[in-house]
Amino acid sequence: MRSALAFLTPLGGAREPSPRALPWFPVVGALVGLGVGMAWWGANELWNPLVAAAIAVVADLTLTGMLHHDGLGDAADGLLPHLPRERRLEVMRAPDIGAYGVAAIGSVLLLQLAALSSMHVDRTFLVALYATTRGCAAIVLAWRPYARAQGLASAFRGGSPLAWVAAGVAAAGLALDEPAALLAVPAFAGVVALAERKVGGYTGDVLGAAILVSQTVALLAASA
Repeated sequence: MRSALAFLTPLGGAREPSPRALPWFPVVGALVGLGVGMAWWGANELWNPLVAAAIAVVADLTLTGMLHHDGLGDAADGLLPHLPRERRLEVMRAPDIGAYGVAAIGSVLLLQLAALSSMHVDRTFLVALYATTRGCAAIVLAWRPYARAQGLASAFRGGSPLAWVAAGVAAAGLALDEPAALLAVPAFAGVVALAERKVGGYTGDVLGAAILVSQTVALLAASA
């Protein structure tokens, strides 16, 4: 579990990535979702829905260490412009952020803020949603092609298919009572499919982008 924590959050310390961490991804996601949900609920007791939603968004940024947002910015800069494949991967590896990345991160933050501020506080939904998106990440890590010859996320490959089956079943089980959370699955798959078409596979940045895009889609569906 500590390896999953270290990959998905700033917690867990320095841990070597391992395929054995994959079944723990939905568990870590559920814990992060619970933390965000509790922050949302507590803030809603003291402030208006807009402020409570903003605090929930900040809680997400804090509990994930902004790792996924960094990935979203890098993925947007690499996948969205007209670039050759090799150049896309170079851009995604660069530490700076461009206009596409700024626009993508800003859009996600704005849409999540708007969705949460228009919803009744639902901690269970956030637990199911965060578990589902991290379960999707575990499946992609174990099953889909990696875009680089070597990288941090590539260390998760080689695990038993039971690992990603367990991750998927755990995430789906949590999401069954929250149908909007299941909409995160096709959104996640769409981001990964775009990356496979543009660079031949996923990277850690792509996973971060897929997590945030799929969460945003599900939040918008729930708010509707």
